[in-house]
Amino acid sequence: MRVDIYRRAEANNKFSYLAVPEGRLIPEEATNFDWETDGQAKEMGENAESLRSYGIDDLDQQIAEKGYAITSVASQPS
Repeated sequence: MRVDIYRRAEANNKFSYLAVPEGRLIPEEATNFDWETDGQAKEMGENAESLRSYGIDDLDQQIAEKGYAITSVASQPS
């Protein structure tokens, strides 16, 4: 799966990241935040780039449930 990655600044110099399937718009419930593009068409799969640096857990499950995946508050990278 390919995803587009967006980020937004949080408190204490940390960031939240949002992953949406490539080419899809940010879902309406997440558009009330100022997201900036961090990467486009990133391949996410077994042998692809890891999402660890984005603090996004369970990418496939989150996208299936919500249409996007987002950084866990407990996993916000700096």
